[in-house]
Amino acid sequence: MPVQTDNNAIALTTGEMAERLGAELVGPADLTITRLDSLDRADEATLTFIRDARNASRWSASRAGAAIVTRGVELDATDDEARRALLYVEDADLALIGVLELFAPAHVRPAERHPSAAVDATAHVDPGAFLGPGVAVGPRTRIEAGAALHANVTLGADVVIGAGSDIRAGVVIEDRCVIGRRVIIHPNAVIGADGFGYRPAPKGDNGGPGLLKIPHAGAVEIGDDVEIGSCTTIDRGKFGSTVIGAGTKIDNLVQIGHNCRIGRCCIICGAAGVSGSVTIGDGATLGGGVGIKDNLTIGAGASIGARAALMDDVPPGEAWAGYPAAPIRETMRIVAATRRLPDLLKRLSRQTGDDRA
Repeated sequence: MPVQTDNNAIALTTGEMAERLGAELVGPADLTITRLDSLDRADEATLTFIRDARNASRWSASRAGAAIVTRGVELDATDDEARRALLYVEDADLALIGVLELFAPAHVRPAERHPSAAVDATAHVDPGAFLGPGVAVGPRTRIEAGAALHANVTLGADVVIGAGSDIRAGVVIEDRCVIGRRVIIHPNAVIGADGFGYRPAPKGDNGGPGLLKIPHAGAVEIGDDVEIGSCTTIDRGKFGSTVIGAGTKIDNLVQIGHNCRIGRCCIICGAAGVSGSVTIGDGATLGGGVGIKDNLTIGAGASIGARAALMDDVPPGEAWAGYPAAPIRETMRIVAATRRLPDLLKRLSRQTGDDRA
């Protein structure tokens, strides 16, 4: 089975790899693999992967010692086939996940409760939890077994951190927020800041129109197995909680407004902005940079294309894109028509004699 080399790298034979993956092995079983990489960067000790015909065409020029190949993909014959190994599986992408889990270095967790961690006397920290340097834990907060708080994490009052969760450096979790089990929150995310809510006031301090801040008395509830990217912010509810469903994955630099309700196993890509009181159904996907108007509903299984500006509800299962967003077929027709405009203008100018067209 896998062994550590002198430099702490993982080393497996192709036979061990095939056994682990349940793959059909073609080629030597004793070839040692110490690294993973793409076809063009591979060497003789590298395992790569081939998912489709486009990748297959690059196999003969690659130096890779072995490849995970989706069954049914045809590879060109090479002169050194006897020295290289192919591991045939049903889905190379899925198989690669298991290999990456083996080769990826484990994330280093705090080894114990660091002496510099500041824990309020009324907080409860399970003996099996880990606190890094500079951690601050507020009153009545509860940290369950196996949870890890990395350097400079700050927890407010009455926070709950579920068992096995991993809260990375610099994360801030404000009062009354509840984090489920096995949640990963990447560095510098902020959970539970006040929502962005103001109302016009008759007169400000400067004598002119002002804005009254609306208090936000709710919290944030994050379900089990959620992952939240770096510098993402999830605002607390005005009343009730902002809710993130179990298994949902949120990328870096995402903004989720107050009182949003996001379902289970959703994917929200980087730089998306979700305004307040938006409801997103289970399994929905938001592409990078999507902007969503407040109080909308996105149905289960719907997908919103990158950079879309969503101004209307989206029915379950539908794909929308564009600015403003519309069903994707409608958006594609608009794009196609827009691309024809220069030619149409030229034809119009010839017909009218207007050279400004």
